[in-house]
Amino acid sequence: MNHTEEILPFEGGVTSARGFSAAGVCAGIKKNGNLDMAMLMCEVPCTCAGTFTSNLVKAAPVKWDQRIVREQGCAQAVVVNSGVANACTGEEGMEACRRISEEAGRALQIDPSLVLTASTGVIGAQLPMDKILAGIDVLSAGLAADAAHGTDAARAIMTTDTKKKEIAVKTVIGGHEVTIGGMSKGSGMIHPNMCTMLAFLTTDCAISAPMLQEALSRSVKTSYNMISVDGDTSTNDTCIVMASQLAGNPVIDAPGDDFDAFCAALDAVNTYLARHMAADGEGATCLFEVKVRSAASREQAEKLAKSVVSSSLVKTAIAGHDANWGRIVCAMGYSGAEFDPEKVDLFFENGTDSLQIIHGGIDTGYSEETATAILSSPEVTARIELNQGEDEATAWGCDLTHEYIAINADYRS
Repeated sequence: MNHTEEILPFEGGVTSARGFSAAGVCAGIKKNGNLDMAMLMCEVPCTCAGTFTSNLVKAAPVKWDQRIVREQGCAQAVVVNSGVANACTGEEGMEACRRISEEAGRALQIDPSLVLTASTGVIGAQLPMDKILAGIDVLSAGLAADAAHGTDAARAIMTTDTKKKEIAVKTVIGGHEVTIGGMSKGSGMIHPNMCTMLAFLTTDCAISAPMLQEALSRSVKTSYNMISVDGDTSTNDTCIVMASQLAGNPVIDAPGDDFDAFCAALDAVNTYLARHMAADGEGATCLFEVKVRSAASREQAEKLAKSVVSSSLVKTAIAGHDANWGRIVCAMGYSGAEFDPEKVDLFFENGTDSLQIIHGGIDTGYSEETATAILSSPEVTARIELNQGEDEATAWGCDLTHEYIAINADYRS
């Protein structure tokens, strides 16, 4: 059954699902005076699931949340700060997580063990706990379930992001309307297998913790794990989903049509957020999409798409609107995937126009002028046909510009 036609996106975010409220405030952590703390809460304890960074060096909040997700599978609130990552902070960093959960539990009148925490920003600095604890009190008093408060939370978790990232979708499961909302941040230090990203998803679907974890783990593979901005994998990557169970649908506790429908809606949310993180890459001027089609296997297609979208040489060519297709073929060649170079067709596309660059591994004699026009678009796709099978995969990234260096050269100052 195709469930994608039943998914209805709408303007909303983490407060769209039944039971959830949010808030964002300026706690004075960031030097620029922008919003820098967010809180997300549900009126009831939720089943929860999570995926986390693959980096061996894990921030204190990652370790804190991993324990809650794996041992409890239940949470009710999340406290997030931006500006300081609470990574490489030793026992003091873990103590900060404990104090945050206790303060939030007190302020919200819930069990502190149900409080997740997340941080993003500069690695190595300790959290300014006076500001954090004061911020929790303000946030807890300002929680609301309207869309504006969800947007405040989405803005508060941003670091070098230039745009807030949030979405909500509706679908029907078991005869009941189910909503999934989400917000994310991510602009730099982004690479497949989780990246410098935070994502928080909410749903009112009735679903067990094991099935929620299965759905999230599947979805991450084809969304967040298929984006790359700069090849760096962070210490703080976290994706959390909380389910309030308030939609009234029969509980999803096994595979089947209801589970497939939920997965399709979750994929829609995560793919939207992933694409928008890639498009908002630090210094980026365009979203760069790589579609590998007619592959012998999904694994082959994924390896090739990730290799091309992650190549610095390819990304700089896209920045220069230069159809230097040799860099794409080169990135395919070192991907580790087996393929026949003499069967490869390559097209550059921008949503309205398509230009074939190579056929059977050979230059087509394409128009450089037309290629440059396509590559000057805000969204550019490299479509690669392997002509070996029927599997496919898509990866997302962005161009690599001088501005990326400028942003990261003085990030701490």
